[in-house]
Amino acid sequence: MTSTVDHTDGAKPARRGGVVLRSSRRGATMASVVFRELRDEIVSMRRKPGEAIAEKQIAESYGVSRTPVREAVLRLADDGLVEVFPQSGTYVSRIPLYRLPEAIVIRKTLEEGTVRHAASRATAADIRALRANLELQERMRVSGDHEGFHQSDEAFHALLAEISGYPGFWTVIQQVKVQVDRCRRLTLPEPGRLLKVISEHTAVVEAIAAHDPERAVKSIAAHLDGLRTAVDAVSASHHEYFTREPE
Repeated sequence: MTSTVDHTDGAKPARRGGVVLRSSRRGATMASVVFRELRDEIVSMRRKPGEAIAEKQIAESYGVSRTPVREAVLRLADDGLVEVFPQSGTYVSRIPLYRLPEAIVIRKTLEEGTVRHAASRATAADIRALRANLELQERMRVSGDHEGFHQSDEAFHALLAEISGYPGFWTVIQQVKVQVDRCRRLTLPEPGRLLKVISEHTAVVEAIAAHDPERAVKSIAAHLDGLRTAVDAVSASHHEYFTREPE
């Protein structure tokens, strides 16, 4: 059965490109739909830091009133992804550079636990799934599909958590790393970056395949330390997208 959108604000069904939008989750409000899509646009850097958020234009593009758009914007503000300035406007927030080290450390701690457990309990089928994902990453790299590579990278880390028996680790990591992900999108086009990531992922897989928890932990630690180095470099080359101190 096709789910329908709850039009509690009396607006007509949302349309984009002539297609009626339907929520994938029963009972989801249009505010939730707008929130998810705007959030994805911001995290993927399709909406750049400092870019204005035109609520009226967004409402028109969805065919809804401004009420659900305003609700979505307030949720994004709570997540630190937009800034609302009364009498001035709403803007995509700059990436808070000072918060990234803590997020990376939290992620590193959780992922070290993830791969330790994964190395102890991975089955032959699990190893095949990991290697299939590595092949997908390579196809995305060769094709130059940065968005596809990012999604396959996300799937790789989610699979590690699933294999570990603690999939909730990845749920927590996703909540922590939102600002880091914005920065990571800037690193992907750098020459050699994708090849380096695949090499680091491969080292993790080989350690898990050997059922060597300590080597798996060292491999994922090296991978995430490399991310921190990449973040430092990209924040220097795209300084206009970052804020270095709390405002």
